[in-house]
Amino acid sequence: MFATATSAVREAANGPDVILRIEQTLGQPLQVLGGEQEARFTFLAVRRWFGWSAGQILLFDIGGGSLEIAGGADELPDLAESVPLGAGRMTVEFLPDDPPGDTEIALLREHARRTLAPVAERFAALPRPELVAGSSKTIRSLARLAGHPMTGWSGSPRMVLRRDLLGSWILVLARVPADARRELPGITADRTFQITAGAVVLHEAMGALGIDELEVSPWALREGVLLRYIEDLGW
Repeated sequence: MFATATSAVREAANGPDVILRIEQTLGQPLQVLGGEQEARFTFLAVRRWFGWSAGQILLFDIGGGSLEIAGGADELPDLAESVPLGAGRMTVEFLPDDPPGDTEIALLREHARRTLAPVAERFAALPRPELVAGSSKTIRSLARLAGHPMTGWSGSPRMVLRRDLLGSWILVLARVPADARRELPGITADRTFQITAGAVVLHEAMGALGIDELEVSPWALREGVLLRYIEDLGW
């Protein structure tokens, strides 16, 4: 067993106590990943999934506590950043009402834009991506809701999410109560409450970096952690 924790644990006020209890229960150390580590490991997984032919990759990954963005043409990214715009965090801070009102959505949009502005400036220095990828359960759920399937060059299925269609679905999500969202395609019970915040954050992140559409990666942080672990063993 290989145990890891991310932003929810590392930033919790009682994080050290939680980590200690987990380690005592498991009988082994818990690896607590930093935000940049999350971005780098996830980028590694996405690179391995799409291969070297994908060229310059730009990655978006939305967790519960943070949004990771990474870009580069190598196996590991040239630039990797983590910002506190996770779907769970933004729901608690900006969208506590169910369903949220237009004012709450507007405040979240403005907060996301301000937070992403300096990040977008740094990523603007990278070459234009040849592939834009999105990973994590939140983005996969949004793609099943608002995306459209395509066929890859090898005949493999692909899922592409366009920013304009995502924007249209935000209007729907913001007006549907959480317990009714599970009736929408792709929205699982564990995502119903925070999916609206995730959609707003992704929409603003794509806009800040000038991205019109992304392709969903089946591999994400978990696979990246495992790949790095296997490589460290020297296999």
